Amino acid sequence: MLTQRDNWGAEARIGMFIVGNEAVPEAEWWAMLPPNVSVHAARVMARAPWAQWREGRAGVALADDLVRGAQQFGAMRLSAITIGHTSSSVLGGKGWDEAVVATLSDVLGSSAHVTTNGLDTLAALRASDIRRPFLVLPPWFGDGTVSAGVRYYADQGYEPAAHMRYDPGTKWRGVPPNEMYPRGMGFEQEIEPLYAQIKAACPTTADGILIGGTGFRCVAIIDALERELKRPVLSANQMSLWHCLRLSGVQTKISGYGRLLSL
Repeated sequence: MLTQRDNWGAEARIGMFIVGNEAVPEAEWWAMLPPNVSVHAARVMARAPWAQWREGRAGVALADDLVRGAQQFGAMRLSAITIGHTSSSVLGGKGWDEAVVATLSDVLGSSAHVTTNGLDTLAALRASDIRRPFLVLPPWFGDGTVSAGVRYYADQGYEPAAHMRYDPGTKWRGVPPNEMYPRGMGFEQEIEPLYAQIKAACPTTADGILIGGTGFRCVAIIDALERELKRPVLSANQMSLWHCLRLSGVQTKISGYGRLLSL
């Protein structure tokens, strides 16, 4: 054999904006990626949401990191780009996703499809025929962000049947949510307790499970949860990857990470 696999994006090259100090999004995407698709990250250190509404909600002003990343992405012949940040979508509220896509597309000046984790999630909920999800959020989401998340999905027509903020255990219970990531919790995540908590708390009225937060490690338990709960399970990174693949025209079926990736 003359050559070995080099992960060149022959079918699709996807860009994603991610939180500057997170490792989870790239790790989970690389675990799920089909052959001939590559992923490229731009890191953002701005506070959520990554684009602020202008006065009267007349469009949005992009964070400097988004502009810088878009200028770099614009020259990379990408097929799709997503803002991989659940918090920005839910705190931005209804209409934010569409406004930021329009503004970012102008900066990019390329033919790449532009989307957000919010839009990726809504597309995945529709494709999975989920109307009343059990919403699971990471422990570093404060009360305001949790409330915004519940409201965001309800405003879009997907009112959660229930919601849960993951309990990360005794080591972290006394730590305020906004201090968990700075203290290293993002690199000490355990998926077995998360599986057990979702299994125990999922209500019978939920027709699917929606795990928000692109920095929330969870794709390794999606298949097991679907087998146990007999309902589709969606996660932030899984949904963004699926939507970007479909926007790029890639129809490859991926096994092991939930039924969504086989749709």
